[in-house]
Amino acid sequence: VCDGQKPVQRRILYSMSRMGLGFGGANGATPAAPVKSARVVGDVLGKYHPHGDTAAYDALVRMAQDFSQRYPLVDGQGNFGSRDGDGAAAMRYTEARLARITQLLLSEIDEGTVDFVPNYDGREEEPRQLPARLPFALLNGASGIAVGMATEIPSHNLREIADACVALIKGGGKLSDEELFALVPGPDYPGGAQIISPAADIAEAYRTGRGSLKVRARWKVEDLARGQWQIVVNELPPGVSSQKVLEEIEELTNPKVKAGKKALTTEQQQVKAALLAVLDGVRDESSKDAPVRLVFEPKTSRIPQEEFIATLLSQTSLESSSPINLTMVGLDGKPVQKSLRQMLEEWIAFRTTTVERRSRHRLDKVNDRIHILEGRQLVLLNIDEVIAIIRAAEDPKA
Repeated sequence: VCDGQKPVQRRILYSMSRMGLGFGGANGATPAAPVKSARVVGDVLGKYHPHGDTAAYDALVRMAQDFSQRYPLVDGQGNFGSRDGDGAAAMRYTEARLARITQLLLSEIDEGTVDFVPNYDGREEEPRQLPARLPFALLNGASGIAVGMATEIPSHNLREIADACVALIKGGGKLSDEELFALVPGPDYPGGAQIISPAADIAEAYRTGRGSLKVRARWKVEDLARGQWQIVVNELPPGVSSQKVLEEIEELTNPKVKAGKKALTTEQQQVKAALLAVLDGVRDESSKDAPVRLVFEPKTSRIPQEEFIATLLSQTSLESSSPINLTMVGLDGKPVQKSLRQMLEEWIAFRTTTVERRSRHRLDKVNDRIHILEGRQLVLLNIDEVIAIIRAAEDPKA
């Protein structure tokens, strides 16, 4: 709940910042040049994460994919995979450095803000968590399965979450649920798409920490010559790729006989007939300029557009459900399912402690400096006496 990172992600970020792969910084320094991912992975494995190299590299790749994370933490160069499930190039080909947003996670790490613990062999130190200046558990979300528990935290818009934190800090316990959900109306998925669940469902999911949202692709109608038209889909629900939609359509229009059956079932034949009656063809025109561009051509331009879209939505993953399960390790170190309010309040408590520790660290530095300056002032005011002592002393240095 503090920094929203899994141990391997935290270790990658910390290791990269120690390797000097940070993003320039606020003082206008130039960003570091990216280095081979293999160097980063080697450093992470050798110092902090004694596991297989694929575990570390897969985590690094995911942190660089703008379709997996709402705010990618790694700035990658080279082939880092695609929406359609293509894997990234091997780590000897790709290069990486930290993205600018990681300043929010790492900038105060040397100011006594977080506890450091020994690494696996006791030779190095690693942070127990990062001094995050925003609740990254909600910004980038998380998904995964651990020992008998699963989590599925959707990503959110940075401004909305920041506003909610400010409102909670100012309003204390007085901020009502309605006001909170007005500030955070719902998730904000990396690939876009529209959430069509009623606001009450989203609020209920946030209140209990569990729920499911209906997410639908975004499309537009493009008019062609002679009154023809086509539907172009340019945003897909989370976890859906153009490839998947094409495969589903292929399966529906050209169905296989189910195992143990001799012929197609009535349902398969009906769906095939319904789809072929309205759909003439589908093309994937995704490219560098348009990350998602799926073109659906109707059989004839006389088909009502609403009917055409409804058929596509009901038969394919263009409309799918996205789960919410806000389970995470809290401040007490226990994994618990929390509501949105609990998450934000726990993060605010963590942040308050961090700011206190940062201020104390800065104060201690100033006090140490004052101590030295007071000593120098004392020497200057009594310079003759000091010289006399030094001249007469057996051991002047002491």
